[in-house]
Amino acid sequence: MSKFLKATLAASVATLAFGGVAAAEKLGLGREATPEEVAAWDIDIRPDGMGLPEGRGTVAEGEEVFIDNCAICHGDFGEGVDRWPVLAGGHGTLTDERPVKTIGSYWPYLSTVYDYVHRAMPFGNARSLSPDEVYAITAYLLYVNDIVDDEEFELSNENFAEIRLPNEPNFYMDDRDELEVPEFTREPCMENCKETVEITARAAILDVTPEETAARKAEEEAAAAAAGEEAGAEAPKAEEAATTETAAAEAAPAAAEAAPDPELVARGEKVFKKCKACHQVGDGAKNRTGPILTGIVGSPAGAVEGFKYSKALLAKAEEGLVWDEAALDAFLEKPKDFVPKTKMSFAGLKKEEDRAAIIAYLKSVSR
Repeated sequence: MSKFLKATLAASVATLAFGGVAAAEKLGLGREATPEEVAAWDIDIRPDGMGLPEGRGTVAEGEEVFIDNCAICHGDFGEGVDRWPVLAGGHGTLTDERPVKTIGSYWPYLSTVYDYVHRAMPFGNARSLSPDEVYAITAYLLYVNDIVDDEEFELSNENFAEIRLPNEPNFYMDDRDELEVPEFTREPCMENCKETVEITARAAILDVTPEETAARKAEEEAAAAAAGEEAGAEAPKAEEAATTETAAAEAAPAAAEAAPDPELVARGEKVFKKCKACHQVGDGAKNRTGPILTGIVGSPAGAVEGFKYSKALLAKAEEGLVWDEAALDAFLEKPKDFVPKTKMSFAGLKKEEDRAAIIAYLKSVSR
């Protein structure tokens, strides 16, 4: 409930309680609100935890409740479905042109998470979750955002205020009354004005009209490419032919050995759709809920730059785990058996042929 609405409700109750009851009855304007009615409106949660009901819930319990009530819109791991909001990931993107604003990357207070889930979710069935279920869902959202890393973590009204979201320090109180309002309400300066106005820049240069800028950039790149092709054409043809022949001869054995089965790769690409909610591959791939998988086959575990791995996976990496085909096959079959306490909630691929196909697809994706 907003402070304004609370104040209005409180003032209305006070008016009726102290002298306004008779007038209200005479004019037929209503009656005094009961404590129960006021309590039904007073459900907001403050950042310091004030307003929290008693209750508790673990990450593991929250995963089950989330899948039953929330995953249809937000995905199993908070990755979002279709145009429904993404709830996890987005770390380090707030300075990007298109920042991903999630609970873990943008929201300042955990109280907002609890309050919103309690007040408005699940969509179409709001206020149907018990306090314990809301605590559990909130704990799970902390887990998929890497704020807690233990499936056994339990969130309750007792430890709630101890949790801090990463972006909290970047929020501050609205200070426009003290800074901006005085600046824009003072008497305007009407002295020492310029006699003439000079144009110092154009909109296209300032990227106010990005279409023009993009077109100009495309023309420049095309001209540069044409110049490069012309310069390349002047290279000695005999030397180029010899180099090409030598490279082809050296590459032939390796290509024959590494050539994947196209049908198996194509099938693996289809199976990989189960993974795309969390993992990306290829040019422009970025870490999401899971790390980039480009070039994963044959790479050491826990080596993708910029991704925050679970303690369990890092321990495996320290033991020397390398993602060769055998290790990938075992992990994909049942992740939680191969790496106990892994954050990866995916149950695994039961069919051996599916695992072989996805490994072949990952092998085909080079760095």
